[in-house]
Amino acid sequence: MVSFRREKFVPFGGPYGGDGGDGGSVILVAEPHQRTLASFKGRKFIAAQNGGPGGNKKMSGKKGEDRYAPVPAGTVVYEKKGDEKVILADLAVEGDKVVVARGGKGGWGNIHFATPTRQVPEIAKPGKLGEERELILELKLIADVGIIGKPNAGKSTLVSIATKAKPKIAAYPFTTIEPVLGVVDVGWGVFTIAEIPGLIEGAHVGRGLGREFLRHAERTKLFIHLIDGSSSEPEKDWLQVNQEIKLYSRDMAEKEQILVVNKIDILQVKENLPGIKKRLKGDGKEIYFISAATGEGVKELMAYIAKRLNELANIVKEEEKPLKVFRPVPVDTKETLTE
Repeated sequence: MVSFRREKFVPFGGPYGGDGGDGGSVILVAEPHQRTLASFKGRKFIAAQNGGPGGNKKMSGKKGEDRYAPVPAGTVVYEKKGDEKVILADLAVEGDKVVVARGGKGGWGNIHFATPTRQVPEIAKPGKLGEERELILELKLIADVGIIGKPNAGKSTLVSIATKAKPKIAAYPFTTIEPVLGVVDVGWGVFTIAEIPGLIEGAHVGRGLGREFLRHAERTKLFIHLIDGSSSEPEKDWLQVNQEIKLYSRDMAEKEQILVVNKIDILQVKENLPGIKKRLKGDGKEIYFISAATGEGVKELMAYIAKRLNELANIVKEEEKPLKVFRPVPVDTKETLTE
C-alpha cells in the first residue's frame, strides 16, 4: 500500500504503507478416512486463499490460508507437462503431505522505498503470483495380498468369507467395479487383502478397465491367483492372467503367487480335481483347493499366507520402497528495491 503519516504535529511522518500478505499454498495430505479419489471426480480446480492487501500505519496484510486437500494413502501425484507426466510425490503412508502449488509472495508497501533523497516515495511493489499446476492423481492401494484371477472366479466371495468386507457379489462378470480391501485376522497375525477386479485379455492396455485395476496390485507383497475350478480350461485362464500382468509390469510378474483353485464344493469340480491338479502342476507350484462359498480350506489358506508374509517381512526390494521425491526450497535472497 502507498500511504503517508499525516497526523497533526507530525510534520515529517513519511511513508506509512504496509506490505501485502503472502498467498496460501495448496497441500495434498494422505488421511486415514479417505479410501478413494471419488471426491476429485468433476472437481477441476483447487485454490488456496489470496493474501490480504497491506494497510495504513505499516500494517501488513493477512497471510492467505493454506488449502489442504485430503487423499487416500497410496496416492501418487504427477504433474502434467504436455503429453508427459512427472512424479511429484508418492503419498504412501497416512500423514504424508506435499505442497503441490506454493503461494505467491506479498507485495511491499512504500515504507521500503524511503531514502535520504526520496523521502516521499509514491511507489509500492506488487506481489508475485502463486504457482499453478495441472496434476494427475493415481491411487495404488496398499495391501499385503492381492487376489487376482478371471472374472467370476470367486474373488469377492473369498474376500467376504476371509474378512468383514462386504463387496458386491453377483453371478455375472465384472460385479466388482473397484478394488475392495479387507483385513484378515488369523489369531496370531493380521494382514490386509485386496480384491483386484477381473482381468481379461487385453487388460494391460486398458480393456475392461484393466490398467485401472492392475495398478492397485503394484504394492502387494504376494498374490493369491484364484482359479475357477468349474472353468473348461483352468490352465488357460491361469496363463492368460499371468500374461496380462507380465505385459503390464515385469516387476509385478516376479511377485510370489499362491495358486488357489476355487469352487470345490461343486460336484463336477470335485470329480475333475485330479485332472486340474495334473494340468496346473506343470511349473511345480503347490496348489490350494478351497470353496469360498462354504469356507472349506479358507482358514488354512489364510494361515499359510500369514506365515509366508512373516517370512517375507525382512525382504524388501529397493523398487518396492515408497518413492520419496525431495524438492529443496531455494533460500530467499535479498531483493533489490527498484521502482
